[in-house]
Amino acid sequence: MRNINKIDLMPDDESPFANAVARQKTGAIALVKHALLGGRATLAFQPVMAALNPRKTVFYEGLIRVPDENGRIIPARDFMPHVEETELGRQVDCAALEIGLRHLSLAPDLRVSINLSARSIGYGKWNDILGRSLRRDPDIGNRLILEITESSTILLPDLVLSFMKDLRKRGITFALDDFGAGTTSFRYLRDFNFDIVKIDEQFVRNVATDPDNQVLIQALISIAEHFGMHTVAEAVENIIDSNWLAAHGIDCLQGYYWGAPTMTPPWIQPQNSDMSS
Repeated sequence: MRNINKIDLMPDDESPFANAVARQKTGAIALVKHALLGGRATLAFQPVMAALNPRKTVFYEGLIRVPDENGRIIPARDFMPHVEETELGRQVDCAALEIGLRHLSLAPDLRVSINLSARSIGYGKWNDILGRSLRRDPDIGNRLILEITESSTILLPDLVLSFMKDLRKRGITFALDDFGAGTTSFRYLRDFNFDIVKIDEQFVRNVATDPDNQVLIQALISIAEHFGMHTVAEAVENIIDSNWLAAHGIDCLQGYYWGAPTMTPPWIQPQNSDMSS
């Protein structure tokens, strides 16, 4: 008979790994709650450049950040997976929108994209924040881009379609984020008719030397062009990949090669140093 040790008898929810994950989730939730209650959430802005004129910034993506107890700035990837499906995730989306709209009001020529979970569509506070801003300055809608991930979009397709239709009437642009990361991209492209498609970094990385990624990128660009959508390559990290993408028809480039996310963008006075995503 096989030896059965204590680990074999330990329930899954009491294993060291499960406990570590639980502690991490609890810590992330507490961190975000305290940051939101204290009004300490902020956005780091990363430029999105025109591929054929890389000195031209087409828009900036506003990336949510929160500080920890030591003042270190924590990127969304470290806490959003723990809160996205909760009420706290809706509050994070509200904070990101409110901060982004504030920046749009400061700079009349600025265009900003803000990330939004499909789960926040219909959330009362989020809609109130946007509605108040548009009533004060209807032009802000023409400079606001809402980024919705592919995985989030397919959770509530009918709701997303209705939401996009209503807000397009107010000038708002929509971007499909992380396109290609899921398995249902092509099925939904036609139905949703996003204005911008942001191609997932797994296809962009090393594209200049990776034949498989080259074929996939060219296919994605072709599909986006067919539906009249602008394309953005995410995570462009070097000039070689940047030049290849520009030569093969990508519209815009985003990544550390063209600029790290910063909490001191050009339209405000410097207060803090650049922050990584």
